[in-house]
Amino acid sequence: MTDQELLQAAATYQTPLYVYNLDQIALRYKKLSGAFSADTRFFYAAKALTNINVLKYIESLGAGLDCVSIYEVQLGLRAGFSKERILFTPNCVDLLEIEEAMGLGVHINIDNISILEQFGNKYAGSYPIFVRINPHIYAGGNHKISTGHIDSKFGISIHQLRHIERVMQSTGLNIEGLHMHTGSEIKDAEVFLQGLEMMFELCSHFPNLKYLDMGSGFKVPYQPSDMESDVESLGSKVQVAVEAFSKESGKKMQIWFEPGKYLVSESGHFLVKANVIKQTTATVFVGVNSGFNHLIRPMFYDSYHTIENISNPSGPERIYTVVGHICETDTFAWDRKLTEVREGDILVFRNAGAYGFEMSSNFNSRLRPAEVLYHDGEFHLARRRETFEDLLRNQIEVL
Repeated sequence: MTDQELLQAAATYQTPLYVYNLDQIALRYKKLSGAFSADTRFFYAAKALTNINVLKYIESLGAGLDCVSIYEVQLGLRAGFSKERILFTPNCVDLLEIEEAMGLGVHINIDNISILEQFGNKYAGSYPIFVRINPHIYAGGNHKISTGHIDSKFGISIHQLRHIERVMQSTGLNIEGLHMHTGSEIKDAEVFLQGLEMMFELCSHFPNLKYLDMGSGFKVPYQPSDMESDVESLGSKVQVAVEAFSKESGKKMQIWFEPGKYLVSESGHFLVKANVIKQTTATVFVGVNSGFNHLIRPMFYDSYHTIENISNPSGPERIYTVVGHICETDTFAWDRKLTEVREGDILVFRNAGAYGFEMSSNFNSRLRPAEVLYHDGEFHLARRRETFEDLLRNQIEVL
């Protein structure tokens, strides 16, 4: 997909606009699945991007689906994922939501002792489950998205293994899988291997174990200096470790991973229009027709997105601070070098496929953008732009 095609999309569908290149998703999935052995499964982390068309496309590639809410489970089933290819890993929900997922027949992952006890006392071993372990391994990256450290709300501490065993023995729980996720942006393959070895050590405590789910954290480069996860090297090392474990223990485990942004991040392009160029005594601002109500990652995570002026790619380079148009501090980038920006130019944010639209809102009563798919050289509208009526759709005027 070329920048000229993106300009065409901006003209056709208007801005702000999310564009997803499905061909890029396919390349990512092919690279990931080709790097690991045949007995490895990949479950797309739906929370990264849940447009129903994207889910359908990822299902067609052969992936499973990792869901964190009952509604993601329902979306997955609507998109065509079989119940056997869906894993439900909620956090801080009550037993009712777990029971709803049971009714849909999907894999269930429980991440706290309270629900584990409630589930065991009510259902014993009648429905096999996964248990999410907190390994107390810090994955790296932004502290807001690391989930494996000791103060994380996710998972049952590995130091509570005896408690899990007591619940299992007293209720007859059938634990078929262990899950471990340390968070996004794992920068060192050894973190995966450290976690995998920890999982192997736990296997002897669970006689019905079939699956080891290692979560995800495959890193994608958001800026030129970033390194990408070497999935080929990781795949080789994981295979060696799994084969050694199988030979030593006589047990064969299927390994699962849950890639989210690794599959969809680079597919996404967020297009905005430069509304105003505003020069102060110290800064030249580019004010665009969007804000953190459409792309919250820079303000929320201090994350970096490459921004390019595709309307004037050959212009002289200048330094700008790119900001939004909502009534709040919503800075996308400070002192960023861009080719000269003129009012009306179209800017593109790269790597905007993951957690972009998915975390958007109607803050300031602004409308959420349209989403467009690009596949086999053609654009397809996948979600219409909101209208004023959408702001009132679920409100009840009682006065």
